[in-house]
Amino acid sequence: MSVTATAYPNIALIKYWGKRDDALHLPETSSLSLTLGVFATVTTVTVSDELAADSVTVAEVPAPPRFAARVTGFLDLVRDLAGDRRRAQVCTVNTGPTGAGLASSASGFAALAFAASGAYGLDLDRRALSRLARRGSGSASRSIYGGFAQWHRGEGSGAAGDLSSYAEPVEAPRLDPALVVALVDAREKAVDSREAMRRTVETSPFYRPWVQSSEQDLRDMHTALAAGDLAAVGEIAERNALGMHATMLGARPAVRYFSPGSMRVLDRVLALRAAGVAAYATMDAGPNVKVLCDRRDSAEVAAALAETDSAIRVLVATPGPGAAVSGLGESSADDHR
Repeated sequence: MSVTATAYPNIALIKYWGKRDDALHLPETSSLSLTLGVFATVTTVTVSDELAADSVTVAEVPAPPRFAARVTGFLDLVRDLAGDRRRAQVCTVNTGPTGAGLASSASGFAALAFAASGAYGLDLDRRALSRLARRGSGSASRSIYGGFAQWHRGEGSGAAGDLSSYAEPVEAPRLDPALVVALVDAREKAVDSREAMRRTVETSPFYRPWVQSSEQDLRDMHTALAAGDLAAVGEIAERNALGMHATMLGARPAVRYFSPGSMRVLDRVLALRAAGVAAYATMDAGPNVKVLCDRRDSAEVAAALAETDSAIRVLVATPGPGAAVSGLGESSADDHR
């Protein structure tokens, strides 16, 4: 069986940063995000009893060994659930930059969760798919859903923690948001997210205070979303993101994803607000800046960011859909029988 799935990246407004269980990807805090309608990942998984080993390609090129090992490890989880030891061919294409702080791992493992579970014959609901995607990349749990979604940290460890840590959608019918993405550097970052997260949790004196403040940020965010208060949503998202980056600067050695280009974009966001435009910045583990605003203001915000000498590309993203199967077929091995 061959199954193709498509998923989109999500940008956390209340951040996920730090794990209490590395093996199960159980987070220290709950998080809340907005799935975008850009930079989709399309992944095809083909299961065959004629394959001696898994194979993984990215944009038709053999995947780097480290990434291939992550995918194979994820497939082992699916095989355990399905009771099926057959090997698989995985072909994935990212339409956005990879490893640049634009949530490519979220869309990638959400698409892989959908495609692999379907190819191995599993019938999983979205909550179960969210828990499965989490095992590949924590933030992928949120890309199972469109629009706003919360990933619950869950309680406890082991099986109890696994069962209680999942994402679900969050309704915000009174908002019509856009996220303007200012790409200042599309290169893969020097320190990957997993290493930066581990170093921050283990060494930064600012990390635990941020965890505590993030819990309040999440409560405030739910209040703001329910009220349709975009300015409050933006203020909370901006302070949460800057706090997360402060914890990284306090790590030993420090992790710094801000670049001079990032700072110029952030300064422009401040100038927009001073001019009366409700625009608020957030950043993930990378130098690129995303700016939350009302959809009606998105063209003005995009034009202002494009005027900076650091933005190599600016695009407007609106809320995107959840992950979904986009193609089914028989494997080549079945065709031969």
